[in-house]
Amino acid sequence: MKVWVHAVGRMKAGPEKELADRYLDRFSKSGGPLGLDFSGVTEIAESRAQTVDERRREEADRLRAQMAPGTALILLDERGKNLSSQQFADKMSSLRDGGQRGVMIAIGGPDGHDEALRNEAQMLISFGAATWPHQMVRIMLGEQLYRAATILSGHPYHRA
Repeated sequence: MKVWVHAVGRMKAGPEKELADRYLDRFSKSGGPLGLDFSGVTEIAESRAQTVDERRREEADRLRAQMAPGTALILLDERGKNLSSQQFADKMSSLRDGGQRGVMIAIGGPDGHDEALRNEAQMLISFGAATWPHQMVRIMLGEQLYRAATILSGHPYHRA
């Protein structure tokens, strides 16, 4: 199953980008043998539309334009489910084992995700009730993808 990360906003060079890239590289290397093929990060610039609703809608339209047909959509959203690492790994495994060909995990912009996009998503996931900077969310997502691969492979990185 192909796994993409879609992000509103660009990571600038620096320690946050290096750490996010390190975890995503680890996921790329460890996920492939498990049938979780990392297909990269797509970054789009934040919308410059005048209203919040217009910005959300424009960003959602750009995300949809990049999704291959039949791709499952998981949104990182403050109103989503707060999953344990094991539950996240189980979700990735069940998508893969259920014949899903691809999954896109999307990080929204400062205004969050469009309501219609939230309704289209297979799942909403939260990294807690706090609001996190875009850079931190990308690091946490990269780490959780890597951790999911280690859980599924039985690697000792994840100790319960």
